Amino acid sequence: MSQTPAIQSRLPHVGTTIFSIMSALAQQHGAVNLGQGFPDFDCDPALVEAVHQAMRAGHNQYPPMSGVPALRQAIAAKMEALYGHRYDSDREITVTAGATQALLSALLAIVHPGDEVIVLEPCYDAYGPAIELAGGRVVRVKLKPESYRPDLPAIAAALTPRTRALMINTPHNPSGRIWPAEDLQALSDLLAGTEVLVISDEVYEHMVFDGQQHQSAARFPGLAARSFVVSSFGKTYHVTGWKVGYVAAPAALTAEFRKIHQFNVFTVNTPMQHGLADYLREARHYLDLPAFYQRKRDRFREGLALTRLRLLPCEGTYFQCVDYSGVSAAEGMAPEECCRWLTQEIGVAAIPLSAFYAEPGEDRLIRFCFAKKDETLQSALDKLRRL
Repeated sequence: MSQTPAIQSRLPHVGTTIFSIMSALAQQHGAVNLGQGFPDFDCDPALVEAVHQAMRAGHNQYPPMSGVPALRQAIAAKMEALYGHRYDSDREITVTAGATQALLSALLAIVHPGDEVIVLEPCYDAYGPAIELAGGRVVRVKLKPESYRPDLPAIAAALTPRTRALMINTPHNPSGRIWPAEDLQALSDLLAGTEVLVISDEVYEHMVFDGQQHQSAARFPGLAARSFVVSSFGKTYHVTGWKVGYVAAPAALTAEFRKIHQFNVFTVNTPMQHGLADYLREARHYLDLPAFYQRKRDRFREGLALTRLRLLPCEGTYFQCVDYSGVSAAEGMAPEECCRWLTQEIGVAAIPLSAFYAEPGEDRLIRFCFAKKDETLQSALDKLRRL
């Protein structure tokens, strides 16, 4: 008799993510999907053509494990121009299969069983499982309410001799807030003299609004010396399905990162790397991004202001958070219940902020994604005006 052997799950508490659940619900009810964070518009045709040219030129076999040299050089040049820190493209830049693989590989490179890793909640839902897969223990510290900035005294209190790393994220998902320079400098000062490493998730680095600057960990020498800085071409160039990102880190950290990377994915799609290297030569392709998304943010916020939803500030990313406690029909609903109701009854899908916490609180907050066509956003706003 055939029988599948039983296994002990490495992630026994992990099920289907809320993103998949809400997307499926949106499809089932024909709702406008402002839940999952990806664009519904195409990338620049010039980028697609650059990839086509790379394919036609024969760039279809394995590239170097660390990434195509031209792309690594372009990344290093961009980071030096923007953040003033020079990374060696040969020894300190690695091209990855998206940012999530970069985060996992960084954790696998540095975390040993029993090590502690501090995450700041609310946070991207992949952080905790990745730490657990590395054998680490997740230590959760809440960000300051409303501002979603780091609570330095709380982080200091969470540091122990077992702390191996701190994971940070700005511009911040899901809140849409950004951290000012004083917060990054304070983190640098706090960690000075410790052996704590930093994994800095900066995938929304080019989506910062109202003339503000993105404060990369690379800007601060004390942080740059202990940080894996992670970013994503998928987010920047509207090609999330390509799954191409990168990590910048000091040579000693990169050497350990690449040991994991080479036995994890080994390398990343060759023609896309060549196409991105060509496209990255023109700085306007990322320097124009804040204005592009700010127009969408402003239009979306103007429409939401006509509803009973209370808007939270949005300084970066392509996410807008709202408080629904003023919506009488949703009174008493928990955030996930409210998102289901919005999808089924109003026709707009969102994500509950409670999904970004291990232990949800009493906040009545949900997140919309405005990385959508203008007509998609208008359709959603027309429906939300019923609130």
